[in-house]
Amino acid sequence: MKINAYESAVIINAALDDEQIEAEVSRLKEHIVNFGGEIIDLDKVGRKRLAYVVNKSKIGYYAIYRYTAPSTIVAKLERIFTLDENILRFLTIRLDKDALEYFEKNKAAILDLIPDVLSPVTPDEVIIDVNS
Repeated sequence: MKINAYESAVIINAALDDEQIEAEVSRLKEHIVNFGGEIIDLDKVGRKRLAYVVNKSKIGYYAIYRYTAPSTIVAKLERIFTLDENILRFLTIRLDKDALEYFEKNKAAILDLIPDVLSPVTPDEVIIDVNS
């Protein structure tokens, strides 16, 4: 079985408490390891305003996982992402060796890849609409 490098960007519901978000991030990390993956890097970008409303949420918590794993892991992880109600959106891509070299050289520049549309959000700005 071929081992590839992957990157999964996950947007978690920011209405959760910090402890719940941290538990969600670590639970997803455990799933990657349990399916035979090895975590290269985990970027907890934090709460950001979304460009548009997703599942009645205007704010999401971004976590970016970079890992090496067998090629069968993607389908298993995406099934977990889809079934988890706390995950608003996700995207998994396979990284080529040029991308891996870039990330090794430019660890500080990784956060610049997040679009400028997304601005930091404080916990006071999190609005929960219980009527919807």
